[in-house]
Amino acid sequence: MKTNKRLMLSGDSKAQVGIGTLIIFIAMVLIAAVAASVLIQTSGVLQQQAQSTGNQATREVSSNLIIKSIEGVRAKNSSTIMASDISLMKVKVGLNVGSSPVDLNQLVISITDGSNTNSLLYANNAKTHGSSMADFSDSADASTNLEKLLTSNQSSPGVNARYFFTVQKIRDDDISVSQGNPIMNTGDLVTIYISTVSDGDLAYTSIGDITTSGSQKDSYLDVGPRSTVGMVLTPEAGATTIADFVTPSSYGTKEIISLYP
Repeated sequence: MKTNKRLMLSGDSKAQVGIGTLIIFIAMVLIAAVAASVLIQTSGVLQQQAQSTGNQATREVSSNLIIKSIEGVRAKNSSTIMASDISLMKVKVGLNVGSSPVDLNQLVISITDGSNTNSLLYANNAKTHGSSMADFSDSADASTNLEKLLTSNQSSPGVNARYFFTVQKIRDDDISVSQGNPIMNTGDLVTIYISTVSDGDLAYTSIGDITTSGSQKDSYLDVGPRSTVGMVLTPEAGATTIADFVTPSSYGTKEIISLYP
């Protein structure tokens, strides 16, 4: 005879009730909400920082000035009577493919002849440097500002040739480069003028297309034959551009000398 077996399921009918339990439940929900809010905020801040860092890193590697060529110009009285040194450098500059725009207002150029070094700013940056730009004009053409660079002496900061450079655009399809606001975009090409007048060049009457009548000022640089020249272009953002070269052993009868590359 089989024994009848019954399966009994025990039920737990007890539960916590009351105001205390409700308060604990609400507190747990609030804590979870606060924790979620903190995590969301933190992740948002980290994302913004990562994006900002990525953008800065991209600018550092993509904003590149390229020196296409450097030519030297000798001061002269005539086609046969010329200075023994380079009196003016014409630095042809463009942008690398995919580069971000470069504001030449913020460009700093350091140039050395092996003995002396000049750190140069753009000559029309009146917004940053104020009255020290008094000799230069936003509305003047490039040749007028170049003449001021070569021949003028201000009470502050002093001889223009020792503190400034000027720019003339060669190719500028989007009209972004002006004397007052020289912004280079991809495809733009400009010539940067750097005075290298030495004390032996002061008696000559012209430098390139500029008639100086012997009023050019000493830049403290001396770029004669076999000179070791170093040039560093440092933009506001992006990689620096460096050009190091040795001038030819003789300039011969040439007025314009190819120096780089």
